[in-house]
Amino acid sequence: MQIALDPYMLRATPLTELPGLVADLGYQYLELSPREDFIPFYLHPRADSGTISSFKAALDSAGVQLSSVLPLFRWAGPDEDERMAAVLYWKRAIQITVDLGCTVMNSEFNGTHDQPSRCEGMFWRSMEELLPVFEREGVRLVLEPHPYDFVEDGRTAVDMVRGLNSPLVSFLYCAPHTFHQGGDMVGIMEYAGDLLTNAHVADSFDHRASSGNRYIVNPPWSTATIHQHLDIGQGEVNWTDFFGTLGRLGFDGTMTACVFAWEERARESSTFMLEQMRKYTSSW
Repeated sequence: MQIALDPYMLRATPLTELPGLVADLGYQYLELSPREDFIPFYLHPRADSGTISSFKAALDSAGVQLSSVLPLFRWAGPDEDERMAAVLYWKRAIQITVDLGCTVMNSEFNGTHDQPSRCEGMFWRSMEELLPVFEREGVRLVLEPHPYDFVEDGRTAVDMVRGLNSPLVSFLYCAPHTFHQGGDMVGIMEYAGDLLTNAHVADSFDHRASSGNRYIVNPPWSTATIHQHLDIGQGEVNWTDFFGTLGRLGFDGTMTACVFAWEERARESSTFMLEQMRKYTSSW
């Protein structure tokens, strides 16, 4: 099993210094999430050959490996022009991943909650074009449901992965999305079975609690969704169930610390999360 860090809270660190910092924090693996100077959110990748080579050399020098590359593009958005652009961005991101010597990419379905059927159609259209690219390059794709996406429910996401019918596509369980996925963490993990290859680790509060009044959003009819990415123990995810189920299922994939809430104490949070993940998995 790989224990990785999503370094989003450390994104102000120059790219070539990032692997050394990740190593100093005790991690051997890095999940590269969006950065403005490499692969930004929802825009065409910025990295050129020189940048890729320099980053790869920095990884090698620090003894840190990429567990995955995480791009976010609107490949299932309701606008066709934007969808086609996202497919173009994906192709470049896949090539960058290959050039970095990485064989795993993880992402979201990236549609919108208010047009689910249209977004699903866009997703299948994009996958029809991109899945052959993943297969040709030997890159695995790991998908997760996300709050306010057209796929929020965990079982639905697993079924979508199964529908792609490719040995290179699998499922990521994101712990801080537990309460948007349906709340049945153990059941969803068991339902995914061998398709569960990646897990994101951060805590969150249950927005459904207190008769739905845990968070009050104005105006009352707002469709906004709320969740957190907190340190383990700061929210309401059942960590005994989370780690216990992964252990029982024989999970041997990548587990990534993805706390985003504490940029002012990013280093302390990252080392704490590593200690907690090691503690919970020590008996596996």
